[in-house]
Amino acid sequence: MKTKQITTADANDEKLKLLYETAFPKNEQIPWSDLVSLINKMHLDFTAYYEDDNFVGFTIVFPHEPFNWYWYFAVKPELRGQGKGQKILTALIEKYNGKICVLDMESPKQKCNNKEQRIRRHAFYLRNGFRDTNLYKKFGDIEMTIMIMGKGSFTMQDWDDITAELRKFWTWD
Repeated sequence: MKTKQITTADANDEKLKLLYETAFPKNEQIPWSDLVSLINKMHLDFTAYYEDDNFVGFTIVFPHEPFNWYWYFAVKPELRGQGKGQKILTALIEKYNGKICVLDMESPKQKCNNKEQRIRRHAFYLRNGFRDTNLYKKFGDIEMTIMIMGKGSFTMQDWDDITAELRKFWTWD
């Protein structure tokens, strides 16, 4: 799988924007133009993935000590279930090897219309070395579970520290 580091100049790619706007619930998104402006400000690791020059998906990681936040991870809907997400996650894990990484995902415990999808996604991360922190955060009506990979633990104070860093550059209130 080929990768391309996305810069603010590359972010006008409609495939990236469309996948972002369709892969995540509206209340999990920040406006695209704001996200693009954060690439340089927060030194985001925004990577697009390609197979045979065909766009597959993207990841956005906020490299932050002591935790790297896997902020967004999306694969084109028609390519899901074909092992492409596994290839992307494997590459991401290798890139951040030895570092502590966290992610938040829609909780598989919450009553919702996409419960089976959430259960599969949760199992996917568990199979790849993430573990539950047993911490949950609400964004609107969506409950998010926070998962971690690497040594140590993760607390709600750690979450507050990461989001406080984000608030230095962008605020959602």
